[in-house]
Amino acid sequence: MEILSFKINGKMAHFRKYYANNTAFSFSIPPRTTLMGIVAATLGLPKNSYYEDLASENLQFGIRVLSPLKKSFHRLNFLSIKSNGDLAKNWSSDFRGEGGRIQTPFEIVSPLNLTKGDVVYQIFIKSNHEKPEIFDNIKQHLLTKEPVYNISLGTANFSARITDVYLFKPDKIEKKETKEFIRIHSAIPTKLVDELKFDKEEYDSYNFVEEDMLPGDFVENNNREVRKMNQLLFSTTPHPLRVKINTYYYQLNEEQENLNIQFMDS
Repeated sequence: MEILSFKINGKMAHFRKYYANNTAFSFSIPPRTTLMGIVAATLGLPKNSYYEDLASENLQFGIRVLSPLKKSFHRLNFLSIKSNGDLAKNWSSDFRGEGGRIQTPFEIVSPLNLTKGDVVYQIFIKSNHEKPEIFDNIKQHLLTKEPVYNISLGTANFSARITDVYLFKPDKIEKKETKEFIRIHSAIPTKLVDELKFDKEEYDSYNFVEEDMLPGDFVENNNREVRKMNQLLFSTTPHPLRVKINTYYYQLNEEQENLNIQFMDS
């Protein structure tokens, strides 16, 4: 078993909550479907062609927040388009601003200090052994090549970069179980958590915890209907969660620290 890790960072992010009709709310962390798109852009895969290959039956994704996050609402000044007009006969058109403008709310994920910090996530990928060649292709490309397409944190204008690509070999991975509280550094499915410890009096373990339901898989290639959701518990700071879990977890042995992680689609 191998686990591929990389960091993705940028100044701002927006992962639109698809069920919001008239206001663009954002998830705090990228959903699994967004991570699929990031990997697909790295490999240069055609649009809508990778939903089946990168599905949870073949790959598992994990995510860790590496910089404290905050959210804020901003107003986007869009053109109000009610008619496209006929540019062949008349230059007047809503696309030229004739119809005025409309203010649209837009939620942005950013670091606490925008001038000095970045939004940074650490991504983990593991093969489910159904199609190991898919994981091998991702591994070889990330370790040896540059992304084919531009990487972004949600919308196309929030450019990002991939750094610190690292492959955890089998001797660096331990599969463990315990009935005690442990520190989990990644997002974890809520169903795996029996108890959460949250002590405000202890500064070192002060967490900012969120729980959200995020899209996980699409039905099939070229069909963006969601067929699976992931209900996740996670911290919006680098501080790990202190939890009791009812299953195993993965311990990744690094030189500086040991990371305890779970996958979004476990």
